[in-house]
This record gives sequence, structure tokens and C-alpha cells, in this order.
Amino acid sequence: RVSFSSSSSSYLSVLFLFFFFFAVKQRLRYKLTPPPLSLSLSCRLTAVVALPFYCASLIETVQSEIVRDESSSGLLDCVREGVARLLGVGAPHSRRLLPLRCLLLPAALHAILRYAVATSIQRVVLWLHQRSKKQRAEPSNPLDAYFPELAASWAGSLVADVVLFPLETVLHRLALQGTRTIIDATDGVVAVGNGGSPLVVPVNTQYDGFSDCLHAISRKEGGAGFYRGFGVLVAQYALHGALLAAARTLMRVLLLDAKAS
Repeated sequence: RVSFSSSSSSYLSVLFLFFFFFAVKQRLRYKLTPPPLSLSLSCRLTAVVALPFYCASLIETVQSEIVRDESSSGLLDCVREGVARLLGVGAPHSRRLLPLRCLLLPAALHAILRYAVATSIQRVVLWLHQRSKKQRAEPSNPLDAYFPELAASWAGSLVADVVLFPLETVLHRLALQGTRTIIDATDGVVAVGNGGSPLVVPVNTQYDGFSDCLHAISRKEGGAGFYRGFGVLVAQYALHGALLAAARTLMRVLLLDAKAS
């Protein structure tokens, strides 16, 4: 979570990969495994299969616009770069580039923990909502039928992303290491010279693996180092919550008008 300047085609590539691997996950969960094993196995397999494409989409997302080559940015650019990283072909990378096998276990762990935390919080919120209701809701009322589940899903995702933000930070740094990615300086550094052009910095880390990255961040940056870019997450869920609240208010007004007429 270092920068969010990206072209529209990069975001389309990320969305394409998201929906594709969501479909793969659902297929693995409901068709290929029995119910007791579906959660763990589907999360692990999805995280493993999506890992090279996730790393490619992360690079496209954080890459500075100053060094971005628009001619090579297409809708399936993340797919092409993911296949290239998986097969070890394409543009040469630094020796610091970690092999994908070093990221498999952390990526699978993150996927499983996020699903487990989000689902648990969602069930707790729904249970509290049902317990607090004094009278049975009308089945035909969309506010009682859908918005509690939407709010519970929002709360579950929020708690999961907050709790696992340090793990996601480590995964991002390991995925970007050795990819020769150039990012915008987002630590309050003001560019000097060059006509006031924005300052960019290379991703120049030398972690040996997950545990080394974890200890290095804790030793050099402290606990705050794991939450760099946390404000973006807060803004994301604040906007999401505001949209849910606005939709609920609009739906309530429409229902009242319908009943009055």
C-alpha cells in the first residue's frame, strides 16, 4: 500500500482477475470438495492459483504514472505479466526477486484467515441484529430482508482487513521486491528541482522471506510500519458505509412514499 496512481486499464485488469478467481473459488468450494473441507481447500487453492496474477496486478496498481508505459497497458496486461512471472520469462528482474514458493504459504494463510474472520464477524452481527429485534420483520420489507446482511458483510470485511492489515503489508512488500517497480513518494517528501516534478523512489528491499520481512519491519519501523497506507483502507470503508447508509435512507423514503400513496 504505497501508491494508488493507476490507469483505468490497470483497474480493469484487477477487476477481471478478481471475478475470474472468485468463480474458481466457488467452483472448488461447491463442486470439488465435501462441505467440511471446502472452506480451507478452496481458499488455499484460490490463493495459490491467483498468486502470480495478484503480484502482477499489485505492480500495475502501485507503479508511478511517470514511468508507466501507456502503450503496454492493456486490459489483460496483468494476466500476461502473471503468466510471465509464473514461467520465469519476459523482462529480467533483480536477483532480489523472491520465488513464488516463498509466498505460497503466507498468501494461503491470509486468504483463510480473512475468510474466517469476515464470516465470523458477519454471523455475530447478524445474531446481534436478530436478538435486538423486538418484533418479527415483514418478509416483504427490503430493509429487513437485505440491509442487515449487507451491513454485516461490510462489518466483517472491515474487521478482517483491519486485523490482517499487517500480514497484507508484508505480502505486498515481498511481492514487489525485486520487480524494479518505481513508486510515488508518499511519505511527505517534497520534490526539489526538475521543475517541481513529483518525486519517485524505487522499491529497494532485501528481505529473505516472510519471517525476515516481519522482523525487519518491526525492528526498523516499529508497529506503525505495518500500518502504512492504513488511511486508504479507512477511506475505502468510510465511502462504502456512506453508500450503504445513503441507499438505506433512499429505500426508506421510497417505501414510505409507496405506503402513503
